[in-house]
Formats: sequence, C-alpha cells, structure tokens
Amino acid sequence: MDNKPKVIVIGAGFAGLAAAAVLAKDGFEVTVLEKNEMAGGRARTWEKDGFTFDMGPSWYWMPDVFENFYQLFNKTTADFYDLQRLSPSYRIYFGKNDRLDIPSTLTELYQLFEELEPNSSKNLDSFLAQAKYKYDVGMNEYVFKPSHSVMEYFDPRLALSGIKLQLLGNMRKHVHQLFKNDKLRKLLEFPVLFLGATPQNTPALYSLMNYADLVLGTWYPNGGMHKIVSAMQSIAMEHGVEFKFNTEVTKINVNNNIAEEVVTSEGNYKSDFIIGNADYQHIEQKLLNSENRRYTDKYWDSRTMAPSCLLFYVAVDKKLKDILHHNLFFDENFDIHAEEIYTEPKWPSKPLFYVCCPSVTDSSVAPEGCENLFFLIPVAPGLKDIESKREEYFNLILERFKELTGNDIHNNILFKRSYAMKDFERDYHAFKGNAYGLANTLKQTAFLKPKMASTVTNFLYTGQLTVPGPGVPPAIISGQVVAKEIKKKLKKA
Repeated sequence: MDNKPKVIVIGAGFAGLAAAAVLAKDGFEVTVLEKNEMAGGRARTWEKDGFTFDMGPSWYWMPDVFENFYQLFNKTTADFYDLQRLSPSYRIYFGKNDRLDIPSTLTELYQLFEELEPNSSKNLDSFLAQAKYKYDVGMNEYVFKPSHSVMEYFDPRLALSGIKLQLLGNMRKHVHQLFKNDKLRKLLEFPVLFLGATPQNTPALYSLMNYADLVLGTWYPNGGMHKIVSAMQSIAMEHGVEFKFNTEVTKINVNNNIAEEVVTSEGNYKSDFIIGNADYQHIEQKLLNSENRRYTDKYWDSRTMAPSCLLFYVAVDKKLKDILHHNLFFDENFDIHAEEIYTEPKWPSKPLFYVCCPSVTDSSVAPEGCENLFFLIPVAPGLKDIESKREEYFNLILERFKELTGNDIHNNILFKRSYAMKDFERDYHAFKGNAYGLANTLKQTAFLKPKMASTVTNFLYTGQLTVPGPGVPPAIISGQVVAKEIKKKLKKA
C-alpha cells in the first residue's frame, strides 16, 4: 500500500495489540502509545526475587479464539508457548472438608452430576447442547458485529438464532429450572462472575461460558498469561508496529470533527486514524473536548460497572499441600456478596474469594520449594480504598484459607503486594477503579454498550468498555472488529 495510512493506538492492552497487528499486516503504519512500562494493560507482570506474578487475568478459556487470531498471521499457538489443559480444571470449596474438583473430561463430568443429583445427566446434556449452540453462534457471529445499530441484528437467520440464544431470559432462571442441587447451581452460575453481573441480571445467552468452561476446558500457557501478550506483541512488531512505552496521552486535538493530533507526555503524534484502547470513559471525558463526546458524565455514572478487585500477590517460602492451580472459595453466601457489590455497594461482610497458585503447574514462576499465590476478592467499584482496609481483608482470607485448605502461611510469607481501586485508577485510568469494565447486563449487551464509533470521524474505541465486552478473548475480538471498521472507513474516504 503506497503512502501508508497512519494509525495511532492508545493503549497496549489485548484489544489494542490485536488491532495494531491486524492493521499493520494490512499495510497500515501503526504506532502504539502505552502509558505503562510494558504491553498487556491489566495483563502486566510483576517480578521480584525469582517470583513472576501475572497481575491480571489468570484464566485461559476459549483456546479457539487465541488460535484463530494467530492463524490470521499463519502462526499457531504452539509457535509462541506450550499450552496445557488443567486437570482437574479447578476446585470449589463450599466449606471445611466440603469441596468439588471440576473434571476435565465429559465422562467424569456426567458422573459428578449424577452423584450430586441423580438423573440430572439428561438435563446436563440439554444444557450443554444449548450452551454449544450459543457459543457457536455467539462467538462466530454476534461478537464480530460492531453493534453500531440494532439493525445489524435484524438478519432473519440471526433473529431465529436470537430466540435460541435466550437473550431475554436470565442465567439464574435458566440454571434453576434444570438443576436442584445447590452445588451444581453454583458451579453453573460461577462463570458469569467474569462478566461482572449477578446471575439474575445476566442474559441466559451467557451459558455459552459454561460450554467454554466445562467442554472446551481450562488451560495454562507455561510461563504465565503474559506469554499471550508477548506473542501478540511479537506478531505486531514483525509487521512493523512501533511501540512507545511510558508515553501517556494527555490530549486529543480535534478540528472540524477530525482528530488531527495526539498529545503525549513525550511529544505529539499526527495520524489518519486513532483507536482508543485505554479506558473509554477516561478518553472521552478527559482527553476530548465536550463537543466531541458522545456521552455525558451522567451517562457514565448511570452505568452498571463490573466489580473491582482487591488483589494480593504473595510469595511463600514453602510448598503447599493439596492445592490446585485455580481455587474458588464459595463457603459464604454469594447472593449477599453480590448485593454488597451491586445493590448497596460496600466492603463485603463475608466475601467469596479466589486463589490462583500457578507454581503448582509451572515451576518457572517461583523459586524451588516456594509457591506463587494470587488472591482475589471481588468488590464494588468506587469504594474508599485505604491500606488498613486492605490489611483487614488480607488477614480475613488468610484465616479462611487456613481453615478450608489446612495451609497456614502466616509465618511463611516472604513478601506481598496489594492492588485495588486506587491502583486501577492510577495505572489504567479505570473508571471508579473497575477491574472488568461494564457489567454484561441485559441493558448493556451488544448494541446497548458504549458505541465503538466516536462522534469524531477518524476515531474509534475498542476494549472491554465497548463491544463485545470484558475478558481476554472478547478483547482480542474487539481489536479485530475495530481494525475491520478502520479499513471500511478508508474505503469510503
């Protein structure tokens, strides 16, 4: 392509990396501006004393999405990292001496359901068949729509799919109609936690996540989740993408509805197109003048945000007994915790939490004889974030961890680091310190999300606050979709 069109990508998260790589491959001159010291956005790493911590995403689901992306560049997953399926997939603790290991094979899964609820395997068969249909249609058609307008969904074939996809029902009703056992219900409702809403407010469409979980499986890239970032960055650079780190965008200058210049801490950049992969609300409300904004402060304040997180990265000087890579602690009431996130936002009284121990699978992330632990508590966005509150919750979950697993690590902690709302705001300009973007409620799904298209002619958004939504695979798809939209705009110009 002569006189290559220039594209500036603001933010090197998964969506920004995907968009940059696709556009560079198609002949664009692409520069990625990233305020932090490395690519990955929330999927950065932190290294200290031989320990390597994934700071954000830790679940590798939907391996087909990653593989399909790599194949756009005539690569495969195996070209970048060794991917292994975890077995068991993960463990759920319901109380002391009361836990469930989720098997990685369907035969064992059906056996588990029968043990907990006799004659439930027939309903599981029906549930998974519906979930597969939703996954096949949702992940191959719905998520690749830019959702500029509801008219995109008026294709008669998609309308029929829409009925089968259960866009109007909710996950709680869908699961409870089929299963009576409380543990099975919690197992099937758990994946929507990644979508940032309660099962009652999440469309039944998202049982597609159960297909991703129970059928496609839980995987791990040896070396850690940042291996995905490294893979995508290497593809982008191979096609000529230039990365500028420690370069924060402070202003976007617009003239006659055309973005002419991106102002940064390290200098100014001119381009033909701009893609915003940083926090949507921050870009719109802080980097653009009011006349160039689609939404108001009132609009953003009225959005239902996905939770934030209180995270702890913990180095332990001993090996733990009987712990899996992924561990969910559901020994307290989920509905009460959810209410304290969404209905009456407050610090949770008896939080559920999650512990990742990647050193169980991967010896490279911790020194010999040590463990690498990642604790996560979902909390409401916008809470007052103070150090004393962080310590209070750290002590609380250490006691619960000891009680439920038998592992007392109080006196074995080499060091720890906490991370919460203030950090999300500082590092990512995350609106209200959210960790997962917008909640995927019925009123914030598909074309009801913040638009990918800006009011500024040559500017588009991508990432977790626009379509298709939060999560690593959706972010990668979002980057592919915005790249396609840029190419459409170029053809029309």
